[in-house]
Amino acid sequence: MAQQLTAAERAAVVASVWAEARYNFAYWDRVRADWDSALVANMRLTAEPQSDLLFYRRLRRFLALLGDGRAVVIAPPALRSRIARPPLLVSAVERRAFIMNYAENDEMRVARPQRFAEILAVQSIPTETWVRDSVLPEISAATPADRWQRAVTWMLQGDKGTSVHLLVRVPGEEPRGLSVTRSLSLNDRWPLDPPAFAVESLPGEIAVVHIASLADEDVVRQFDRTFPDFAQVQGLVLDLRRTAEGRTDYAYQILARLTDRPFPAVRWRTPEYRPAFRAWNVADSATTWYGPAPGTVAPRDDHPPYGGPIAVLASSATAGAAEDLLAAFRATGRGVIIGEPSGGSPGDVATFALPKSWGVQFSVTRHEAPDGTAYAGVGVKPDIVVSPTVKDVLEGNEPALDKAREYLQSGRSR
Repeated sequence: MAQQLTAAERAAVVASVWAEARYNFAYWDRVRADWDSALVANMRLTAEPQSDLLFYRRLRRFLALLGDGRAVVIAPPALRSRIARPPLLVSAVERRAFIMNYAENDEMRVARPQRFAEILAVQSIPTETWVRDSVLPEISAATPADRWQRAVTWMLQGDKGTSVHLLVRVPGEEPRGLSVTRSLSLNDRWPLDPPAFAVESLPGEIAVVHIASLADEDVVRQFDRTFPDFAQVQGLVLDLRRTAEGRTDYAYQILARLTDRPFPAVRWRTPEYRPAFRAWNVADSATTWYGPAPGTVAPRDDHPPYGGPIAVLASSATAGAAEDLLAAFRATGRGVIIGEPSGGSPGDVATFALPKSWGVQFSVTRHEAPDGTAYAGVGVKPDIVVSPTVKDVLEGNEPALDKAREYLQSGRSR
């Protein structure tokens, strides 16, 4: 397909990304790259003949220099329809890639990929090499663990309709080839996303609440409908291991049901650019901030609070508003955080329109725990570290959930 953008249009997009980030990005102290030098290098690349798809990949590499897990290049819909991946849910466990699930279509019914099969190679290239060389440079993330997990999740992406050849292995069997088609575009609904809200019950009147998104207030409504009074709950597990998007106020509304006392909110601030400061040779937006005084969140009075023990599960995929929930939860002293350090990408995200229907988004606020502890770039540290192993995955074990049950059944609460 003929390219859509001219060299001048590509240059305008790159320059706009540079400018929007320069004045609005909230975490310049964590950026190791020289942003100005990167602009010059990318402006040179825009002069080369290239497809829009190649330009998209190069723009992703440029944005990845920010090290922000919320940073995304938004391609125009026409290009998004040409970028696809197979309907395979791929996840990293101990830096190895496993097929965790798949969505059925005509091809999958014939291929029948086995769940928990390890992907040993992609296009005849060892998986680790493929991820490191072909995928990782385009991934924007704040921590190495989150970056690798994201890279593995998206490592099969490419031109829609093309085949990707895998070498897979199931324990106890010989490796075999598997060819799958990149059929689901960026415009399509991803069929393997978990529901935003789900609940399961465990023995001992333990309720496990899985929250995959805090983007919609309906999650709060579902929480309230499910637990009008917590009458049958003796222990609560809040699973945030796959919560990557959402709004902090929805996180607070849930947390405000889990305590009967006001709790401190996370601190936030945003760059405040003052052109006059440059004329006066004093600090500009790199060190000048706007931020309100630290506040508190009151317990909700429309439903009774839960006063029993709580364990919250986190992983490297826990990001954004879910990290604010972790930080505020810790400040309440209501329980423990179990699992892995979170993704280290808190903050509110702004989306900026670019020329020719392109767009970009990234974090524009800095968030810190109520006591001033920073978790951007490092994540919220769990009280009890539990990381799943390959053995756990193959045997169907849930070590973090098991540790949470152990904590709740012990009757301890903080």
